[in-house]
Amino acid sequence: MTVTQFETLEKLQQEGWDLSELLPEPSEKVIAARLEELEKAVAEFEKGRSELSPEMGSNRLLEQLKIYDELMSRLYVLGYYGSLWFSADTQSEPALAYRNRIEQVLTGVQNRMLFFTLWWKQLDDEAAAVLVPTAEEAPDYRHFLEDLRRLKPFTLEESTEQLINLKDADGQDALLTIYSMLTNRLEFQPEIEGEEQTLTRDQLMSHVHSPNADFRAAAYKELYRVYEGERNVLGQIYMHRVRDWHSENVEIRGFGSPISVRNVANDVPDEAVTTLIDVVRENHELFQRFFRLKARWLGLDKLRRYDIYAPLTESERQVSYVDAVSLVLETFADFDPLFAEKAERVFRERHIDSENRRGKKGGAFCATVLPSQTPWVLINYTGRVRDVATLAHELGHAIHSMMAENHPLLTQHPSLPLAETASVFSEMLLTDRLLSEEKDPLVRRELLASAVDDIYATVMRQAYFVRFELAAHEAVRAGRSAEHLGDLYWQTLTEQFGDAVELPEEFRHEWLTIPHIYHTPFYCYAYCFGQLLVLALYQRYKDEGAAFVPGYLKLLATGGSARPEVMLAEVGVDMKDADFWRGGFAVVDEMVTELEAS
Repeated sequence: MTVTQFETLEKLQQEGWDLSELLPEPSEKVIAARLEELEKAVAEFEKGRSELSPEMGSNRLLEQLKIYDELMSRLYVLGYYGSLWFSADTQSEPALAYRNRIEQVLTGVQNRMLFFTLWWKQLDDEAAAVLVPTAEEAPDYRHFLEDLRRLKPFTLEESTEQLINLKDADGQDALLTIYSMLTNRLEFQPEIEGEEQTLTRDQLMSHVHSPNADFRAAAYKELYRVYEGERNVLGQIYMHRVRDWHSENVEIRGFGSPISVRNVANDVPDEAVTTLIDVVRENHELFQRFFRLKARWLGLDKLRRYDIYAPLTESERQVSYVDAVSLVLETFADFDPLFAEKAERVFRERHIDSENRRGKKGGAFCATVLPSQTPWVLINYTGRVRDVATLAHELGHAIHSMMAENHPLLTQHPSLPLAETASVFSEMLLTDRLLSEEKDPLVRRELLASAVDDIYATVMRQAYFVRFELAAHEAVRAGRSAEHLGDLYWQTLTEQFGDAVELPEEFRHEWLTIPHIYHTPFYCYAYCFGQLLVLALYQRYKDEGAAFVPGYLKLLATGGSARPEVMLAEVGVDMKDADFWRGGFAVVDEMVTELEAS
């Protein structure tokens, strides 16, 4: 397959996405009709409550489970419409009003549906073993039911679970909405080329990759100047988030620690996560070697933190959106035609929002709603080469979801650490393509150094976010201030960079700018997990060639229908083995050694 076969490219342009597949329009008539249909379906489901018993039989349980899956699909559609609409315009009052209205409805519906999963978790093991369908009858639903049983020790009685849902809807969820609204409305006014500009955060941060050292410094200084001005508010939001996280999950539910909550959700043993973070920490000097090397190339005595992502050439090459999409699709097609076919669907169905505009949520993400629907992708494309890598990354997520679209909603989504398997792999495919086509040794050095930059950002940086969170959660519970959290964050920076990088004081406020630690505590180790896993898998691809592809596609197609430990064992990975994670760093060491010889 070649990209010329993709008619989508002929009329491609940067634009917002089309959400009409989720909801034709957000009119009162349409919304009321959907909510009426939902109410009827929920009421019908509730009638099955009286049938729930160890004597009901596996066939009837399976019927109820399929109805539950269908109801969850309705909730996903209504909820994601609000989330995606709000992401496209965080300042839209109608979007916010719809989102708030639907969140209240969904909270009520989920509370009414809780009886089903709670009953299943509370069954004794012997009764559950009799009722669960066989792997031959319904493998996906069997896995879902077995996976629910893992959460039995942390599940509360129905009235308490309902109360927590209500509390979250008007408590933490509302607070996080305020965080998003506050941070996405921020404007930044750096002085670039002698002129004061008004920029969004994504526009501002494009300058941290500028070949001009003054532009890089100006961007970072302005970012932290603005966030420092919001420190008291953002610090309070974070501290309330941390206290609520501990109160509910550790004190009430009985999780062993704040990070254990995420580990259980990810179905990854605490031991594996501890091993992963420890191995990353023991390799921080590897990146310090790279930073010293980069300082020499840039003609600096020492790299400043402003210069971490500095390009090695003076080029400010811009890549048009059409050329970026073409390059990514060609790269995917060379790996496997199926990859390109699935990625093209995102553009053909207008499921991508690529414009860069005020009020739009910053960064990039991929949202998978239903197995029957092409995922929706958000990026803020500014024309930099790094934006092309971001496009490949998010399309990799979409491909992963589409590879698993034959599973029901309940088992389509992979565990969070495995969710990066296709996205990071796709970025590496792109990097390798660029390296294979480039003959200029200086440009090749730039490409390889950029790849190491990205690995630092995905592995070392993310692991130290988690190290900060571990310390910060403890400090907040001890009543420490936002200023103290800045001190803790500073300690993680000094350990990461040692004497290889000069650290300006304003980076003490960087923790305020990290959305994941607010929205999804301890999320960030999933990036380390995914990157190091993919480094090992990608090395196998380079060794095995086309023979590697079927097994890799099978891994992606499994989605969330098997336990991560089982899925990885099938490709020879033991996540508790420190040497496995060290193997990923061996690949990075080879890259740095090659750069040292260039």
